[in-house]
Amino acid sequence: MCRLLIYKGTSPVQLSHLLTRPAHSIINQAFDSRLRVDLRRPINGDGFGVGWYDSTYDEELGNQPCIFTSVTPAWNNVNLIRLAEKIKSPLVFAHVRATTAGSLSLDNCHPFVHGKIMVRFATAVFMPTLSWFRAQFMHNGSIEQFSKFKRRLQQQLPDEIFHVVNGNTDSEWSFALFLSKLRNPNAQSFTHVELQRAVLETIASLNQYGEEAGVSEPSLMNFCVTDGVSVVATRYVSSRNDAAASLWFSSGTTFSECEEGGRYKMSKADKRENIIMVNASEPLTFEKADWMEIKTNHMIVVTGKMNFYVSPSDPTAQSRDIDLAVAKGYYSHPKQLQQA
Repeated sequence: MCRLLIYKGTSPVQLSHLLTRPAHSIINQAFDSRLRVDLRRPINGDGFGVGWYDSTYDEELGNQPCIFTSVTPAWNNVNLIRLAEKIKSPLVFAHVRATTAGSLSLDNCHPFVHGKIMVRFATAVFMPTLSWFRAQFMHNGSIEQFSKFKRRLQQQLPDEIFHVVNGNTDSEWSFALFLSKLRNPNAQSFTHVELQRAVLETIASLNQYGEEAGVSEPSLMNFCVTDGVSVVATRYVSSRNDAAASLWFSSGTTFSECEEGGRYKMSKADKRENIIMVNASEPLTFEKADWMEIKTNHMIVVTGKMNFYVSPSDPTAQSRDIDLAVAKGYYSHPKQLQQA
């Protein structure tokens, strides 16, 4: 299992307030999980990644996100600690990895990004194609028996998107499939509706390919994507009976340390939503009132104006059995917040 965090705010946040200072940050969760323990892979030590957008636009730097990844355990990376103290951003994606597919390498560390791409043609000359889509993509879960239909998925991709993939995970190929669902992946901007539609079509295609390949084991697809403006995050399982991997969100006006020792709290001074945070695995704090669990087979959409809504990603959403997600270490129960 993996763990991920999304922060979107009207003002930039210092990365340390998300990644290193909170007592229950995803970095600390990586080796000291309180709510969701994967007995198969209890430690998220197979690398990490952080992606962020600049607070102000700089023409020379461009508007693509900056990505920092490493194959070392996140809690033991001094460069991450240093950078987190010096970087502020209004939109952050962070991910710690426990390998379920793919090798231990930088190419397989989330978040995946689609910025400037190089396309190789038959003439063996590399032709640059500038891409303005500032996408980041993360995945919490697994595409079951992906090898059975990996080739089928690859055949559906146009050449320029096929060559975007550098690693060998089911997650990055899912990202490539997502890019192929956009009308123009090199467009300068997208609406949140376009991103939402592309995510839903990606899930539908993965389900179709799996069914055609005879895959019976449910896949867990908590997908998160942003173009630097809007955010879409899903909590999804390809089953009518099972619960998906946990997904939580919190919103408010300030997120700050309320007690020494890294105890943070989301405060809500008025009706404004200055901060929206999404966590897969466990909430960032143990304050039950701070967090709401996204229902299975639903998605949260955050617009550029900080409006958000939760909508079904599957009309068959119903009461579900949590055994699958628990067995795979992807589920944390809301009641556990009170006991932590």
